[in-house]
Amino acid sequence: AIAAAQVGAAALPTPTGASPRHLQPATMGMKYCAAYLMAVLAGNDSPSPGDLQKILESVEAEYDSSIAEKLVSELEGKTVHEVVAAGKEKLKGF
Repeated sequence: AIAAAQVGAAALPTPTGASPRHLQPATMGMKYCAAYLMAVLAGNDSPSPGDLQKILESVEAEYDSSIAEKLVSELEGKTVHEVVAAGKEKLKGF
């Protein structure tokens, strides 16, 4: 599945003169969210940046501490259920 995702990402068209790196920030952020949710599903209600680092490095993904720290600080004091419920409310208007 990982190889298929990598092939799919490599096959995306790029604007003239642009490299695939212009797509990187959005996809980079999602892996941090996924790692956070995996930690919560594993029973850690308040994952730390170090927890995210362990998860991401276990699959040989790059890790940027500033992204992990920002995500953890934004979610501090909130439960995943609250965040998901708030997101669902925002999507009702679409």
